[in-house]
Amino acid sequence: MVLLSVLDVVLVVLGGAGMLYQAVCIVISLFAKPIKFPEAPMNKRYAVLISARNEANVIGNLIDCLHSQTYPSELIDIWLVADNCTDNTAEVARNMGCHVIERFNKEQVGKGYALTYLLDQMNESGASDPYDAFFVFDADNKLDKHYIEEMNKGFQAGFKILTSYRNSVNLSDNWVSSGSALWFIRESRFVSASRMWLGNSCHVGGTGFMFSQEIMRRNNGWKFHLLTEDLEFTMDSVLHGDRIGYCGTAILYDEQPVTFAQSWRQRLRWSKGFLQVFRYYKELYTKLGLYDQVQPQLYKFLTAFSENAYPSGSPQKIIMDMANRWGFGVLDASDLSLIHISEPTRH
Repeated sequence: MVLLSVLDVVLVVLGGAGMLYQAVCIVISLFAKPIKFPEAPMNKRYAVLISARNEANVIGNLIDCLHSQTYPSELIDIWLVADNCTDNTAEVARNMGCHVIERFNKEQVGKGYALTYLLDQMNESGASDPYDAFFVFDADNKLDKHYIEEMNKGFQAGFKILTSYRNSVNLSDNWVSSGSALWFIRESRFVSASRMWLGNSCHVGGTGFMFSQEIMRRNNGWKFHLLTEDLEFTMDSVLHGDRIGYCGTAILYDEQPVTFAQSWRQRLRWSKGFLQVFRYYKELYTKLGLYDQVQPQLYKFLTAFSENAYPSGSPQKIIMDMANRWGFGVLDASDLSLIHISEPTRH
């Protein structure tokens, strides 16, 4: 009971610190001048990477958006991995001028594995060599016509990794989609913009980001396969000393859940992936004898992400599970029954 009381105090302190952090971000974003990148020549060549599973009905919208960009079309190539598809996604994409690679693997399932397969194929054939950087999008995204032109400015300003402004295509569907959309707008408009102004690193979302050829080579393609591969990529990049930039003038539209059950499953998946990431990196750096050096960065990153994922405060059970995995104390097993985190598979 004493430990639970201590955890309650920790929750209050962390929650208060998180709310203060959010308040500071809001003040900065309201009064500080947004950072805009200078004009840049449009001479870099980019590859767009898309993982799609049975997305024949929507993939054409994204491809049309890419074809209508203000950036020179001859410098943009679209690469799509049709991942375990049972529809004609691959055919639709080929007919619209995309490079398509089909993948059938029922054991290694998920976007992370699909991107790994796609980049492995590109690297082995040499197809990835001409590109300066790579974009990652989900199949149901839509883009502002200036998207790649604006991201190019940030890339040429020196950022090796960039994320963008994420909005919603179905904000007005109902209160669930509106709530999710407002959360992403808050993440972009207030949090990421403020981090840029403060000179901090931003957090890459699951879609609408880019990374340089150098970053891709360092990672031997794409090596991130946990439930939240975007968070895993962010964590890995930050620990390598990369500063992730944010381009607020590059606008992406994403589709949000429309039922509470969908939203709940999404947030639970993020929670599990979030704990997977932290546990994996703790174990990795402990084995290397570097955990004491990186623990402050891990803790700072974890706290910031927790506040973003749970604006109203992290569930007590999740915090208790964190306490166990961080080595802050051993709790009774009955107190940890809410969440089960399976061991991540590393390849």
